[in-house]
Amino acid sequence: MVLRLGEPGFAGGLLQDLAPVLPAASWSVYRTGQRCKPTLFMSASHGVPDTTQDCWWAYLSGPYRNDRTWGRALDDVPTQPLTQLCHVTAREVEGEHRARVYEAHGVAERVSVADYEDDGSVFAVNFYRHQHQRPFRDSDICGFEEVAPVLLALARKHIALAHPLAGARAAAIASQPLLTRGRTLPSQLPELRQRLLRTQHDLTDRELDVCARLLQGMTHEGIASDLGVGVPTVKTYRNRAFTRMGIHFRNELFARVLGQPG
Repeated sequence: MVLRLGEPGFAGGLLQDLAPVLPAASWSVYRTGQRCKPTLFMSASHGVPDTTQDCWWAYLSGPYRNDRTWGRALDDVPTQPLTQLCHVTAREVEGEHRARVYEAHGVAERVSVADYEDDGSVFAVNFYRHQHQRPFRDSDICGFEEVAPVLLALARKHIALAHPLAGARAAAIASQPLLTRGRTLPSQLPELRQRLLRTQHDLTDRELDVCARLLQGMTHEGIASDLGVGVPTVKTYRNRAFTRMGIHFRNELFARVLGQPG
């Protein structure tokens, strides 16, 4: 993927390269929001007719103005930029959006890594399962979560190389350390643990350790190194905590814990 950066075949090649991790039939990279010009930077399909451009124009025909699949209204400006994973199925998408974009083009599921930027816009790298494909499994989502920061960085770098004017902002944001783009800093671990306990009082100490670090944007490898345990152990504590909380994905953890008053 790195060797194809800036080249015309990058979009199609990345989708095929990622297939062993996430078997998606199409993908797209775009920025959307009420305070920016919605822009589709790249898209491609594999194994199906490429209707990603049609999906984009259908999205711009109206649904994007009220898109709630990002967990917030697009005119809501976050207190700080935030990077997180998003996962939705077609049945979770509201009527017009679902009909015009998902059902009309055979799209059944989307998983994304997105930067919520300081002007309220969303820069998103999205992968789509089509109706003929099996549903994404938990292992697919976990695999995607592991490579998501790299995919986000690759997308921004490709835009900077292939579309210099559009990529200037992307490159500037990508150069920031990941933790400074999140809501939290290492010194806030005690506060995060308290927020977690208010949300779910029966979390164990180790579950609190892992979830607090997830909220800081740390990878499983980073958490393992910080706590002196193996990555499988980190995932075990994460899964136990998520089961207690009735959630499945990191973006749900962010919404549940950081969405409450401080």
